[in-house]
Amino acid sequence: MTSTVEKQPQTQGGAPASPGALGLTHRQIVTILSGLMCGMFLAALDQTIVGTSIVKIANDLHGFELQAWATTAYLITSTIVTPIYGKLSDIYGRKPFYLAAISIFVAGSLASSFSTSMYELAAFRAVQGLGAGGLMSLAMTIIGDVVPPRERPRYQGYILAVFGLSTVLGPVLGGFFAGFDKLGGFDGWRWVFLINVPIGIVALFVVAKVLNVPHTPQKHKIDWWGALSLIVAVVPFLIVAEQGQKWGWGDGKAILCYAVGAVGVIAFILVERAMKDAALIPLRLFKNSTFTVAIIGGIIVGVAMFGAITMIPQYMQVVQGYTPTQSGLLMLPLMGGLMLSSIGSGRIMSKTGRYKVFPIVGTLLIAAGAFFFAQVKYDSPLWHPLVAAAIIGLGLGQCMQTLVIAVQNAGPRSDMGASTAAATFFRQIGGTAGVAVFLTILFNVLPGNITKAFGGNPPTGAGAKLADLQSNTSIIETLPPALKTPILIGFTESITTVFYVAGGVALLATIVLLFLKEIPLAGMSAASTMEGAEALLDEDSAPTEVIEPAAKPGSLFEEAPREPVLVGAGGRHSLNGNGHGDPEAISGALPMPITNSAAGAGLDLPTGNGGVPVTGHVRRQDGSHVSGAALTLIDQQGRQVARATGNGDGSYSVPTQGPGTYVLIVAAPGHQPQASSVVVGGGPAKLDVTLTGSGELTGVVRSVGMGNPLVNATVTLTDSRGEVNGAFITADDGVYTFNGVGAGQYTLVASGAHYRPVAVTLTVPDSGVLRHDVELAGAVLLQGTARTEGERIVPDARITVLDENGNVAAVARTDGEGRYVVSDLPTGSYTVVASGYPPATSRVSLSDGEAEHDVRLSYDQAFDELVDRS
Repeated sequence: MTSTVEKQPQTQGGAPASPGALGLTHRQIVTILSGLMCGMFLAALDQTIVGTSIVKIANDLHGFELQAWATTAYLITSTIVTPIYGKLSDIYGRKPFYLAAISIFVAGSLASSFSTSMYELAAFRAVQGLGAGGLMSLAMTIIGDVVPPRERPRYQGYILAVFGLSTVLGPVLGGFFAGFDKLGGFDGWRWVFLINVPIGIVALFVVAKVLNVPHTPQKHKIDWWGALSLIVAVVPFLIVAEQGQKWGWGDGKAILCYAVGAVGVIAFILVERAMKDAALIPLRLFKNSTFTVAIIGGIIVGVAMFGAITMIPQYMQVVQGYTPTQSGLLMLPLMGGLMLSSIGSGRIMSKTGRYKVFPIVGTLLIAAGAFFFAQVKYDSPLWHPLVAAAIIGLGLGQCMQTLVIAVQNAGPRSDMGASTAAATFFRQIGGTAGVAVFLTILFNVLPGNITKAFGGNPPTGAGAKLADLQSNTSIIETLPPALKTPILIGFTESITTVFYVAGGVALLATIVLLFLKEIPLAGMSAASTMEGAEALLDEDSAPTEVIEPAAKPGSLFEEAPREPVLVGAGGRHSLNGNGHGDPEAISGALPMPITNSAAGAGLDLPTGNGGVPVTGHVRRQDGSHVSGAALTLIDQQGRQVARATGNGDGSYSVPTQGPGTYVLIVAAPGHQPQASSVVVGGGPAKLDVTLTGSGELTGVVRSVGMGNPLVNATVTLTDSRGEVNGAFITADDGVYTFNGVGAGQYTLVASGAHYRPVAVTLTVPDSGVLRHDVELAGAVLLQGTARTEGERIVPDARITVLDENGNVAAVARTDGEGRYVVSDLPTGSYTVVASGYPPATSRVSLSDGEAEHDVRLSYDQAFDELVDRS
């Protein structure tokens, strides 16, 4: 009998490791994702359901010119709390804050549904934002916890299914509810917010049930001063962006906002510098160029993305005259393009581990779509804006999750929450500013464009009605054609101006992302200490460089790195050769076989143009190739010099800066990482590396029934080719352990004296501990001699052993001396049938150990049995 339990690995000190180290199965990851998707659906739905209904809401609450506040207030609060959620979840765990975020969001939704003015709506939307900030960033953080970097794009389909469903349902539901004057005793648009309440309750239940991700607490102070200074920095800038058109950009109130915001930014930087690792957004993250460029690119993409999503429904409703429900359905091309390109780019990233090209192509498509949308006229055919929206969607799909994955891959595992929250935070900053600025541009140029459409001379008496447009656009439908057409032309010209600006912003993002230094996505465990093998140094260290040479190499390390433990090492009888036990006790680990030969040892040779490579092969212990290994070359100061990915045959080539001493870091899925010093002279250096597995297989061998641990039981592990990978002889506790086992299928065989062997097939995960207990049943050796009644030996007699059910348990033949031996019989009662003369039968009961049972063959016995049967 056998039993298997898979356990998470332990960190130093015995604390559970982070969930990414568990080597979760696809089913386990999907179970966790189901909880995350419920929360994400809430936040994603709210971002789109309001867009198509805001015109009706603003008109009903008599504040069309204040509609930006309903969106801006939500974005301000969700943006500010995003890094707070990220840091607190790093310290205390993800689940409690994810549940709190859902609860706050539902409370804000309920309050928003009872708003009586645009100011009240903006305030309650701000409460919603307090919850939404955690729903989005924490979901992405948890995915980063449980999914390895290279596999994350694969799961984008699940995330984007939520976004796709919400972005399709949101506009449709928003328009549907806004189309009702009354529904269930409430104004129709109030259901835009009420719908979140039952969904939120379901989300609370599902998340509480399935989201059980272990957490290792961190001892950090909470950066409250950083949070306060962040509020002081962000809020004034967003306020002036929304109110600048009314105040005037040089007005005293606007200047005051600039000054307060600037003080907040300076204070935030000083506080974060003082807080160091406990900072809300640790400044050392920005020393990584990949992180910094991805963040800047995310800000700019956020400006273009949120601006486009806001402006398209405005055009459909105000200019084309579609209802809110219809304008929601007309967003389908944008969402379809987003999902199609996201899933496609995600699959390619999972296969190749490369991602840089996608945000560059994506921003170019956003720019192309925005410029194409800017060509629309007030009477353009419907296909024109729909095609433009689809192109924008194709671009957005390649940017949204890709930049988040780039940030996660560049930062250390311990900062997963902070780095993911930073990416979401800065993208939201861009989005908040984008919505406010684009709406400001729209309403600033609107009066002039309408006047221009009238030929510079609006008709007498039209001035009052034109002034009301910013508070209620529904009056356009009541105007006569002579007034209506020029107004629609002016509105269209204003929206196209916004899209020209959006296209220019997207091109700026393209230029910035060209400087993104790609760190290939690794297929290793999500809980690797360094996601992209990036050594993010302390504040006083020099900035980390990627790909290109970082600095002159220094001297040799004083101490060689400790090597991983071999399979079977450390047991009472460890491996010697091809799986054969060594009776001597072995303590400690065996060194890994690594050969390092430099082409010349002189370190004083001229550097030249650099680029002298380090070459070699990455292999397993059995000599087979390890393909696709991630290789990082660093200098003696820990700064990155170059990166490379191993070839299919295990070979690799990593460029250096020139002669000197370096450290090569090698990592591959399902293997323990390896670090080795390498000396480069005037020519290429060769370094062959052998990797061990990162899994562990352990268990206890016991006896059936009693359950006592078995001493001196032999446990053997063979791979899928039948090669012995390890052997272990148990001690008094019956425990066996194999360390450094590579991922894959193995056959585990346990045997012992007087016990029947047991064989079982096991699948060892990439990392973590697989526990498999084995129970052995006792075995008896049955032997004896076949004789006649006259004591004559009967050679070559057939001995058949039947169990209590009459089944054949064993068959043997006697030798020249009449002896027979039957081994490996379980304890119990048997019938022994001997044939050679007429068959003769006899009964025997077997217990542990050995049993002697002679059989007699004669014609007399056969005659007696015949009489008995008669």
